[in-house]
Amino acid sequence: MHKDKRKPIEPGQEGGCQCGAIRYRLLRAPVALYACHCRDCQKQSSSAFGLSMWIERDAIEFTGAEPRIYHTHGGSGREKLCAFCENCGTRIYHAGGGTRTVGKEALSIKAGTLDETSRVMPTCHLWTKSAQGWITPLLEGSVCFDTEPESKETLRAQWRDAQDALAIY
Repeated sequence: MHKDKRKPIEPGQEGGCQCGAIRYRLLRAPVALYACHCRDCQKQSSSAFGLSMWIERDAIEFTGAEPRIYHTHGGSGREKLCAFCENCGTRIYHAGGGTRTVGKEALSIKAGTLDETSRVMPTCHLWTKSAQGWITPLLEGSVCFDTEPESKETLRAQWRDAQDALAIY
């Protein structure tokens, strides 16, 4: 039997932008991590989806340059603030905008900005109605939502269950 060698994302892990001007350190573990297939995430990541990791605002410490903020609206119609490095353009996080970023209590960190990404594993997929056709066969057997789940607690519970399962190994 194959044992899962992945480890959970833990406090103390660090990340930042490509040029190193903006850095962060996790003070506590994230509360959710998912892949978003909305058109905004596809454009922002220049890929088929974006990886979003919820972290409570008081559970992350930023150092270095202040990010620039781009204002837009999320799929919910609510304002979404998009923080990025003005030097290299790396998107660091989103805030506001609905379920995706949990309002004012958390930031939606772009999980690919972690220095160590081998621990990044989404527990579900959002906005799959916008997913690229070539990726939809890969989503079979995954927890998927056409848009966003009704409750932010759904995503938090899935993440907790996945982290608990990793702790067994």
